[in-house]
Amino acid sequence: MPELFSPQHKVREVVDRLGERGREALRKHGYDLGEGFVDVLSQYQTLEHAARTERLRDLDGLLRELNAAA
Repeated sequence: MPELFSPQHKVREVVDRLGERGREALRKHGYDLGEGFVDVLSQYQTLEHAARTERLRDLDGLLRELNAAA
């Protein structure tokens, strides 16, 4: 069974594991990856930190969606 996503997972891990589905889920919850995802610092930001700094909305909803897709 694959590891479930948690608030401590990094944005990069979401994209690496789920590809476009992960990108779309992040976008839906307010996280803008930008073109080519070139911002190295935000790639390694945890989901929890992104939510705390208001780059991400509804962390619990995002985690439910990511874990359903995993």
